[in-house]
Amino acid sequence: MSIEILMPALSPTMEKGNLAKWLKKEGDKVAPGDVIAEIETDKATMEVEAIDEGTLAKIVVPEGTADVPVNQLIAVLATEGEDVKAVAAGGGAAPAKAPAEAAKTEAPKTEAPKAEPPKVEAAAPAPAAPSASAPAAVPAPAASGERVFASPLARRLAKEKGVDLASVKGSGPHGRVVAADVEAAPAGGAAKAPATAAAAPAPAAAAPAPAAAPAPVSNSALLEQVKTFYEAGTYEEVPLDAMRRVIAQRMTEARQTVPTFYLTVDCDVDALLKLREELNKAAPERDGKPAYKLSVNDFVIKAYALAFQQVPDANMVWGGDRYLKLKHSDIGVAVAIDGGKGLLTPIIRKAETKTLSAISNETRDFAARARNKKLMPHEYQGGSSAISNLGMFGIKDFTAIINPPHATILAVGASEQRAVVKKGELAVATVMTVTISCDHRVMDGAMGAQLIGAFKAIIEKPMSMLV
Repeated sequence: MSIEILMPALSPTMEKGNLAKWLKKEGDKVAPGDVIAEIETDKATMEVEAIDEGTLAKIVVPEGTADVPVNQLIAVLATEGEDVKAVAAGGGAAPAKAPAEAAKTEAPKTEAPKAEPPKVEAAAPAPAAPSASAPAAVPAPAASGERVFASPLARRLAKEKGVDLASVKGSGPHGRVVAADVEAAPAGGAAKAPATAAAAPAPAAAAPAPAAAPAPVSNSALLEQVKTFYEAGTYEEVPLDAMRRVIAQRMTEARQTVPTFYLTVDCDVDALLKLREELNKAAPERDGKPAYKLSVNDFVIKAYALAFQQVPDANMVWGGDRYLKLKHSDIGVAVAIDGGKGLLTPIIRKAETKTLSAISNETRDFAARARNKKLMPHEYQGGSSAISNLGMFGIKDFTAIINPPHATILAVGASEQRAVVKKGELAVATVMTVTISCDHRVMDGAMGAQLIGAFKAIIEKPMSMLV
């Protein structure tokens, strides 16, 4: 009996993936453990291994297909003794196009308006009594014979819902009616307001304000609305890839659901820079190269990990109706994907137990693989907290957005020489500004202050990281 190969779920949050490449072709023999395809998730490109033996009879989803849902049929395997051609002929009907491609080809059919002039009707005679389900206040209609300015998508939606555009108040440029306005209007009507309605205005308190607080709109409607602000031909549409789409969802969720407060301290890092220089000079050589090359960020990771051990009540993550109090300091390090294509946060596990050189080498390996989207899910999921370091870009200080379920994130700025006062006298010191973002559901200001205070004490006395 033939075996169906389905789109695998390569991470707990994966819903769709891109079938990047087939490593086997139709007619090839397949054994358990053979790598048959490469799948791109929002975070990584991963290899898929066969778990059965047979012949690849039919590839249902071609390589390069985007947004393939988890558990969708992607190929059919003929088992021993089966007629490969018969299996291929009877294999699942392949979706000729990826969902994304289908949407692209079908979009013009749904989005393109019919080339017909807008219809403007004369005002209807006053009704005997308003409907009980009618809104308390209806936007003033367009005068008889006056043109109604509306976007093509708004006209189509209005026709589908049976909404009279003349009765809809536009929120677009110069009062233009856009899709969001139509979606916010009552279905089937908001029949055109009669001319006599002006004689009996509705109470001000009951007047709706769809433009100020519109109902949630679909992505296509939002795009159509945004495009009304720009002249055609002056912009290029760049579709979101899977990673940027997930980042947008996660960061929006974080901003809307996490009550965050921020704590900032300045750290004197002259001693750290001196120790770093000495340790790098003392690094043994392996194959003609230094065994390690410590960066300031390596010290920051170690100091942050030790700070959580000194303030263990801060080493918690949000679990909905409870906290998870963690034993080890698993520190994530934000890595930017080249070309502004997103972020990954590989995690240094048990960072409090590792040497600076081990942290340095592990971080470099993670960063290289993250940029090529070669990390495995367990290498970037979970963790105690994360570090976002923009110091190498010359950023003095900033605040970072917490990535749930984390309850904290540390934003690290550039190390720069500043005028400071030491023992009552003006001096020059190398100062690094750090800001910790804290989830107020998990910790209060005092605990956050203890955590960042412990970090400051460790980073300013870096020899403690070597003990």
